[in-house]
Amino acid sequence: MAENAGKAGTAWAETDTGPNESHQASFDFVIVGATGDLTMRKLLPAFFERFRMGQIADDTKIIGVARSDLSVEVYRERARSALSEFSASFASDNKDAEKFLELVHYVSLDASDTSAEWRPLETLLSVNPQRVRVFYVATAPKLYVATADAIADHGLITATTRIVLEKPIGTDFVSARAINDGVGRHFAEEQIFRIDHYIGKQTVQNILALRFANPILERVWNADSIAHVQITATETVGVGKRGPYYDTAGALRDMVQNHLLQVLSLVAMEPPTALSAMDLRDEKLKILRALKPMDKVSIASDTVRAQYVAGMVDGKRVDGYLEDLGSDASNTETFLAIRAEIRTTRWAGVPFYLRTGKRMAHKESEVVIEFRPQPWAIFKDTPEPNRLVLRIQPDEGVSLSLSSKDPLAEGFRLRDVNLDVSYIKTFGTRYPDSYEDLLMAVVRGDQVLFIRRDEVQASWRWIEPVLDGWAENVRPMETYPAGSRGPASADELLRDDGFVWKEKT
Repeated sequence: MAENAGKAGTAWAETDTGPNESHQASFDFVIVGATGDLTMRKLLPAFFERFRMGQIADDTKIIGVARSDLSVEVYRERARSALSEFSASFASDNKDAEKFLELVHYVSLDASDTSAEWRPLETLLSVNPQRVRVFYVATAPKLYVATADAIADHGLITATTRIVLEKPIGTDFVSARAINDGVGRHFAEEQIFRIDHYIGKQTVQNILALRFANPILERVWNADSIAHVQITATETVGVGKRGPYYDTAGALRDMVQNHLLQVLSLVAMEPPTALSAMDLRDEKLKILRALKPMDKVSIASDTVRAQYVAGMVDGKRVDGYLEDLGSDASNTETFLAIRAEIRTTRWAGVPFYLRTGKRMAHKESEVVIEFRPQPWAIFKDTPEPNRLVLRIQPDEGVSLSLSSKDPLAEGFRLRDVNLDVSYIKTFGTRYPDSYEDLLMAVVRGDQVLFIRRDEVQASWRWIEPVLDGWAENVRPMETYPAGSRGPASADELLRDDGFVWKEKT
């Protein structure tokens, strides 16, 4: 199957799943790995929110599949507990909650095993074989192909069947291609939905609206006006229960290969012909392919990797990564910073700085566009650079920093001011979780918010040399105290170019 195969998809405007979204036809949604953290924290609460908005029909089936030997009643109680903890609307909507739980079913099954007893699942799905059927595979990526094989062997793929694959798609280029090829033996490209919850965030989607619906911005969105771009995603928490997985992945695989490169491609892409799945993903792919390849020289000079050690947070000692992991040694990075370049006319000479880390001083995800200064100064004061900041989380919104005359100062003195928009305050509504949009988009068959196989493989082509270089210790591992801003070398990465990270105050 060709890497670019796939339908054009529906227009972006049709992906709006806000409170006024029309009622969806009944569907069957099978969650493989239904006892896991993702299902309980994100998937079931997302479905519940859409159900209480009237977007999910009463005879829809949400079928949990996992190896645990549970009855439907026990699983529904687990679902009830999860909704109580992770859905803000649950407690105030008891009647809706009871109706929703009636949609939830459970089948004990190892879905990666063709020889297992599939009859209970087949029976549930046989009631309405003509309607949309989704298999959401929330398991380890190594089970994706075996699960697709088993689904196909039991004749459960229909014309309206879709399969959803969670990131990461593989651990390198070869394994990603093997997964894409293996799943692609049974599902056409337009039936495969590779999910990245970052793209489901309204603030990430709003990058396109800010650029292409506001000509005043798009006309300065280039190397003539922009000095550099920062993309940051930091967390205050450590690895927690994800330690065993995280130690095999690290920040580069876990965050950059998917989330941050997807954000970068939306920031840097050329205007698509239309906001359709094919056109949008074609333009993102061009950016991923235009990234300047990383060699050993640039890996040594343009990357930073580090691991958190014990530190003080709010006056209390916090364990380091090795203590969290319960190990004596690990070469896995929990922080990284990378200087990237995009080889296009629009972005010639503009550095893109990517930064992510765990156990950092602040939790924030944002994009910072810093504009070039005036070529000559006419004021005595040296104004701060104009910055457009796109806040992905928390406090979702956008702000633009400007220099203004200070009305309280004598003479012509400048003062930095911000034009700030908080999305929650502006729109006055509950901010939907990204999975709400994504799950309903799968049901509609709309691939705009999902990643095509050639995007996945292009990302791995750029990432893999960095992984290899780090494995050879081309850039040595550093450490940083838990609760800090990361290693000093990350600041030097920008300082060498005359810039500084924008930090939360």
